[in-house]
Amino acid sequence: MCVTVVLITRDRRQSLLATLAKLRDLPERPPVIVVDNASRDGSADAVAAAFPEYVLLRSKVNLGAVARNVAVDHVRTPYVAFCDDDTWWEPGALTRAADLLDAHPRVAVITGRILVEPGGREDPIVVELRDSPLPRLAGLPGPALGSFLAGASMLRADAFRAAGGFSPRLWLGGEEELLSADLLTRGWHICYAEDVLVHHQPSRLRDPHLRRRHGIRNTLWTTWLRRSPGTALLRTGRLLGTLPRDRVTGAALVEAAAGIPWVLRERRTLPRHVEEWLRTLDEPQRRSRARQYVS
Repeated sequence: MCVTVVLITRDRRQSLLATLAKLRDLPERPPVIVVDNASRDGSADAVAAAFPEYVLLRSKVNLGAVARNVAVDHVRTPYVAFCDDDTWWEPGALTRAADLLDAHPRVAVITGRILVEPGGREDPIVVELRDSPLPRLAGLPGPALGSFLAGASMLRADAFRAAGGFSPRLWLGGEEELLSADLLTRGWHICYAEDVLVHHQPSRLRDPHLRRRHGIRNTLWTTWLRRSPGTALLRTGRLLGTLPRDRVTGAALVEAAAGIPWVLRERRTLPRHVEEWLRTLDEPQRRSRARQYVS
């Protein structure tokens, strides 16, 4: 098998075990690496007992999205398919995504069509992926994207590593946008594939306030780190104009402001062609449902 599945988890033992059982039943029989982000509910021990064939990495602290970086260090296949403890790949989807990467050597990421369970209804974000406003480039297997959804995407492992993986600064919440910008800067493409199916049964064990706080903060940090001065100013103003005036927003803005010194030190703006490419997505009418945690 040319792809390894990487799954990160924390304190969701029941949904984790159910997801791993679905991965075990896949016809591709992919190798699986599980990173437990310091769970307190016995998740790691349960995985070790029920799925001894999987690689289990036990982190002593909650690494957030950086746990995927740790896992990719152990990947020996050319491709890595990410999923969360409440998402799983449809039988045959891994093969289809890998075939697309084989056939299109400048594509670094394939993001699949997401079906929400129970019921298998299409996630609202799929419409925006399918109808991406970015120009459809010749030779790409599907609509071009400016970012991707980690829990429903397959990546080239070498491209992921060369771009630095997910930033430890961002931890978790919209962390894909910064990595995507760096992949595009390196000349890679990100694409949506209609016939690559990924299922998502959202866990009830979530902290929506924390995710929204980090989403706002990380959107601002990514904007300030990579976008041109004019775009960064315009994008920041538009974002601030859409945010609810509540404690979560206030905390996010305080955190974002506290990061300005390191953001200025590490700021590296996008090449002009990438900046112009992504500017299409910044138009108010293109504001994505993927940023529901922001608004």
